[in-house]
Amino acid sequence: MLTVDVGERTADETVIDEVLEATVGGRATATALAHERIPFDADPFGAENRAYLSTGPLQQSQMSFTGRMNMTGLSPLTDGLVSTNAGGYLSRNFVATGYSVLEIAGESEELLAVHVTDDGVEFEEVPELEGATVPETSDYVENQQGLGPEHCIAIGPAGENRVRFASVMTFDSRAFGRGGLGAVLGSKNVKCVTFDGNVEPPLEIPNPPESEIHREAATSDDRMRTQGTTGGTEFINDNFSLPTRYFREYEFEGAADIGGNAVEEKKYKKGACSACAYACKLPTRDEETGVETEGPEFETVYAFGSQQGVDDIVDVMQANELCDTLGMDTISAGVTVAAYLDSVDEFGNAELAQELTEKIARREGIGDTLAEGVARCHEELGVENYTVKGMEFAAHDGRVLHGQGLSYAVANRGADHMYASMLSLEYAGQLDPDGTLGKAETLVDRENHNAFRDTGIVCAFGDDYVTEERLETLFDANYEELALVGARTVELERHFNNQRGFDRDDDGVPYDLPDIEDAIVEYYDARGWSDDGTVSDARLEPVAGAALSDD
Repeated sequence: MLTVDVGERTADETVIDEVLEATVGGRATATALAHERIPFDADPFGAENRAYLSTGPLQQSQMSFTGRMNMTGLSPLTDGLVSTNAGGYLSRNFVATGYSVLEIAGESEELLAVHVTDDGVEFEEVPELEGATVPETSDYVENQQGLGPEHCIAIGPAGENRVRFASVMTFDSRAFGRGGLGAVLGSKNVKCVTFDGNVEPPLEIPNPPESEIHREAATSDDRMRTQGTTGGTEFINDNFSLPTRYFREYEFEGAADIGGNAVEEKKYKKGACSACAYACKLPTRDEETGVETEGPEFETVYAFGSQQGVDDIVDVMQANELCDTLGMDTISAGVTVAAYLDSVDEFGNAELAQELTEKIARREGIGDTLAEGVARCHEELGVENYTVKGMEFAAHDGRVLHGQGLSYAVANRGADHMYASMLSLEYAGQLDPDGTLGKAETLVDRENHNAFRDTGIVCAFGDDYVTEERLETLFDANYEELALVGARTVELERHFNNQRGFDRDDDGVPYDLPDIEDAIVEYYDARGWSDDGTVSDARLEPVAGAALSDD
């Protein structure tokens, strides 16, 4: 692990072999380190908060679905521990520096660019980048360091201005999106971090299945490869629910105009992440207006489309590009803007929505209020608080998908669909969407699986290819052992949040679900937690060497 203290301008290496042996990498390793090294009473915007950027063993391969990295820290949006991951081309450049984890600590008085190589760390004061967009920052790095955006993480104006849902961006358009870690870097006055080196990966990845997975990804005819996540827009709208006009309605009459076919019509080339043959990204362009972006994905179609009553795909593309350029999570930004549109009865006003998006990033006028997120501004707006633990809802409607609703209620991250992804089982008919009782064991299994997937690290879209059996071969372990790593990660997150005051009162959703209270009890029982939703100190299994205390 490389610890960079941006206040002291120091860079120290710590051997974390024992931690990695116990936690594998990615989210699990970062969570174990954060649990030990971030004070339980830390201010998310304080110098004592830390941000962890981490890889897993599979980032040392050239296998499809592995071009991703994890980021973990104390969230200014939820006030709890949060992990998020992003694709792109960063991971191999990070691995080439010779590190498994970067820990960013302290707080700089001056705006900084930090340059990490296999030879050392350089701190560069960059006052000229104050207020710069993400692409402007990338241009600066390329001109000054000769490194493209695939070597860089950066924040935009939103991060500098501590917008609580600011993203950390890489490759200009890939986001460590949920939870506001961009604002954490902003509070530390870190504008960007670059990575470059020539260290050879020290691990051998079993082949097969590496080559088999790569071949299957390259030859798949999955609609994801042409329409990304937007391919299911109309199916979800017609058969389940596409939350519309700030949750007032369950379906959107303009879904076809912002769905998969509309996006595919604007797609002008293939897009992928590092070493991935699946190529499911969506570089899109509108020739008439000149709008060009990567996406939008389904969550953005929901947040800046149906939720706002906007039915023009070009408007959604423009909003997507604004969020990438300014450095904001499209889900939280779009839902927060929708809440404002609700308060002033301006649904469908895409021009106003885009104006608000820019104001949020710069905290100008009403944007300063909206930059706090729905949980902190809903009373002033006079709208319902559609969040869980302070996080705005993803598209998949727990009012219809009750297993997903239960997941939102108990997830340590809040209303994040990727925490357990119960939605995939309910959409596919493998789990009855009605009812919450009897789903706790499945929910626990899904949470554990996803936590390990974020540890490996494997892309969520690779689940059909990187199967449990193949995970066993890749990691030379029984799947039950891998799932246990995930379970311990979820438990550490919960324990950390408990120490900050989270308990059963924080587990719930802002709408009625059948038997939800009893289902939450079932979930606690399945986890072996107390009936108040807390994890006792006695349950924690110490991670060998994880304390790594600064004391």
